[in-house]
Amino acid sequence: MSVSNATPPGRPGAWPVRVGWLVLTLLCLGVAAYSARYLLDPPRTPAEALGNPMGIPWLVIHVAGAMTALAVGSVQFLPRFRRGARPPHRWTGRVYVVGCLVGGAAALVLASGSFAGPIATVGFSSLGLLWIGVTVLGWRAAVQGRLVDHRRWMIRSWALTLAAVTLRLYLPLVMIMDLPFVPWYRAISFLCWVPNLIAAEFWLRRHRT
Repeated sequence: MSVSNATPPGRPGAWPVRVGWLVLTLLCLGVAAYSARYLLDPPRTPAEALGNPMGIPWLVIHVAGAMTALAVGSVQFLPRFRRGARPPHRWTGRVYVVGCLVGGAAALVLASGSFAGPIATVGFSSLGLLWIGVTVLGWRAAVQGRLVDHRRWMIRSWALTLAAVTLRLYLPLVMIMDLPFVPWYRAISFLCWVPNLIAAEFWLRRHRT
């Protein structure tokens, strides 16, 4: 069962779900648009690549993949994309998977050069590995015709894709609250994705069919 089918149209609670999904979609598109600056003006030195010695060219590759996953993934759960003999979902889904795999592979390289040290490396590497893993499992389930499993794995994949959004919600809070940046950045390397995945698992437990 997909997120968009959790509350069918016309039933109580449908509008809050739609509004929430609209806000989430706008956040995804906003983060994707903001990140596009790295493609329009690629960093030329590690200092310009967030101080990451692996940032050239891997930051640009990561941004390209993650941007694609964010932009395409934000519409993947819409029912209209899954209707018809040849639903658009099949093709947009392939684009989403490629975006996740490219973004995840580049994230693993970038994590090894994180300026925040080994803790941040573990946090972001774990995110990259899980992101690739659940996306591949979701793609494989679709190829094998196990559509319920496919949707469940893709909900997990989407929760991890949203780490790009939650990361950028946490960072301004750290600066606004004048907290020590590096220790909190290490914490955010886990906080940006672990709660997302836990929330997805809770939702999946409530909707088993």
